[in-house]
Amino acid sequence: MARVMLASSGVRRRVWMWTAVGLVGFAVVAVVAILAAVPLTSDALRTRMIETLSKRLDAEVALGDLTWRVFPTLHASGSNLTIRRRGHADARPLIAVKAFTVDARVAGVVRKHVAHVTLEGLEIAIPPDDDTPQSDASAQGAQRATAMEGIVIDTLDADGARVLTIPRNANKAPNVWDIHSLRLHRVGAGQAMPFRAALSNAVPPGEIDTVGTFGPWMPDTPGDTALAGSFTFARADLSVFRGIAGTLSARGSYTGSLDRIAVDGETDTPDFTVKLGGHPMPLHATYRTVVDGTNGDTILEHIDASFLETALTASGSVMGAPPGEKGRTVTLDIKMDRARIEDVMRMAVKADPPLRGALRLTTKFVLPPGESDVADRLRLDGEFAVARVRFMNYDVQGKINELSRRGRGRVDQPQDRVVSDLQGRFRLGDGRLSLPSVMFSVPGAQVQLAGRYVLQPEWLDFQGQLLMDAKVSQTQTGIKSLLLKVVDPLFNKRGGGSAIPIHIRGRRDDPEFGIDMRRVFRRGDKS
Repeated sequence: MARVMLASSGVRRRVWMWTAVGLVGFAVVAVVAILAAVPLTSDALRTRMIETLSKRLDAEVALGDLTWRVFPTLHASGSNLTIRRRGHADARPLIAVKAFTVDARVAGVVRKHVAHVTLEGLEIAIPPDDDTPQSDASAQGAQRATAMEGIVIDTLDADGARVLTIPRNANKAPNVWDIHSLRLHRVGAGQAMPFRAALSNAVPPGEIDTVGTFGPWMPDTPGDTALAGSFTFARADLSVFRGIAGTLSARGSYTGSLDRIAVDGETDTPDFTVKLGGHPMPLHATYRTVVDGTNGDTILEHIDASFLETALTASGSVMGAPPGEKGRTVTLDIKMDRARIEDVMRMAVKADPPLRGALRLTTKFVLPPGESDVADRLRLDGEFAVARVRFMNYDVQGKINELSRRGRGRVDQPQDRVVSDLQGRFRLGDGRLSLPSVMFSVPGAQVQLAGRYVLQPEWLDFQGQLLMDAKVSQTQTGIKSLLLKVVDPLFNKRGGGSAIPIHIRGRRDDPEFGIDMRRVFRRGDKS
């Protein structure tokens, strides 16, 4: 889920980045257009530029030094260009450029073409989603497109740039994405712009390389702006998400429009670890998602994942939190048709898995936003079935074998090794696993239980009943069998055999099994 969230937020960052770079491109192209038409002193040119940009962008513009020459080609250089929204003089600039250079030929400028623009120290600040009304944002987009109309930058380089996302809480530091290199071609408002970029992602930290095309920008309906390309994501550190760890790599492609971007990709995490269990394992996944690049909401159309001998499929969504809340909610419908119970248990149990068997599982998966461990926030609601279960502990498996032998009333026969079946419903939330219905069966006996399992400190509390084909007296031999005939009526079940109320309590590694005598006596009173 972090992968898909990363892809959606990455698209949004690229939208802002291309729009902002286009705006800066207009600024530096305007410099050349003015000085090609009217020879001015540097100071006069600087004043003219600030007035022109402020008016056309409806923004507060500041510019440091500005120098230029005409021969042998047009060349302009400037420093400390900042663009702020009007009325936000104290806020961080939406765009800041420490230095820029523009190179063009006079003939090219006449055709509104600029050969090369270089931006140094470019910083783009993305305000909170709700900081600007949508109508204002659309109007600003239209103004920028009008300002850039007809102007084309052949090549634009902006190495060493940064994109910052500003949190709603002013006391929190912004998230920062370092753009190591960025190159765009044919930068203009009315056409698709090829690009290549390499940047460091903030959360989870890792390196992104992407190449593709963006545009033409649609100012009246920004969501219709086209976007296509491919990406790789390397060395992403998942340990920044509390409760999990691992180093993820991803690759894929994206195409569509900003409000509906289809993303196809695959990921590999050779050491994926749920810290609750502490067992690293290889995790591979392929996915197809649809991302709304205007707000980051993501529809997970299909996910195929595999680890060890287990495979799963899933679909769902990653949606923004309600207004005033931070983060996103991940909702999935998960299905496991080819899985192993021991693989799944390795994620949540530090010790070696206590049992093995073929697992089938379906569940609703909900991970709400928050900063606590994943295990504490995770919500599950589903059902499972485990076939041909074998317990790894020799003593436990021996007791299961004996339960089957006595449940069939074959106490004099040699003990054989049996397999078990396990099925039931479950709910996980707040670090507790509730099992409202669990059935464990072996030849001759069946255990029906309901209760809960507390993940920390691995505490069991279940009650139910043991159903056997044999009567209680038939589970023993000799004098014990004769004495138990007296209590057979207390445990008779309809259709023959025995029904014994039981409970299981205590730590997972040393549970207490016992007969629930209170329920036995209540049953006796009713009879």
